[in-house]
Amino acid sequence: MEQKKPLPPFTEETAKQKIQMAEDAWNSQNPEKVSMAYSEDSEWRNRSQFLNGRAEIVDFLSDKWENELDYKLKKEYWAHSGNKIAVRFEYEYHNPQGKWFRAYGNENWEFDENGLMKKRYASINDLAITEAERRL
Repeated sequence: MEQKKPLPPFTEETAKQKIQMAEDAWNSQNPEKVSMAYSEDSEWRNRSQFLNGRAEIVDFLSDKWENELDYKLKKEYWAHSGNKIAVRFEYEYHNPQGKWFRAYGNENWEFDENGLMKKRYASINDLAITEAERRL
C-alpha cells in the first residue's frame, strides 16, 4: 500500500511538515513528482477547474508550468484537524509575454489514511505586478 508520511491524524508539527513537503514539491515544477502526493482518485477544485485523478493533475500542472514561468511558491500553515489541513499561499510567476503576477489564495486539503491527499480545494486570486514588486 502506497503511503506518504506523515500520516493523519495530524499534529500542528506534522501538518507543518506536510505543508513544507507540498511547497518543496510544487517548487520543483515536476508534475509527476507532485502528483504522487495525491490519491489515485484525488478530487481538485482549482479556481473554476475541476480535476479528478493523477493523470488530470499531471496534465494540469504540465500546462500550468508551461505558462507560469519562473514560478515560486510559499505556503503557510493556517489550521488543521484530524485528516484535514488548511493553508494560505502566495506564488509569483510571469507569463510567456513577460508580464508578472502574484497569486494569493487558500487551500483546504483532506487526506486518506495513507497520507495521500484525496481532496484539494483552492481559491486563488491573481494580481498583476511589476518585476520590481516581486517578493519571492
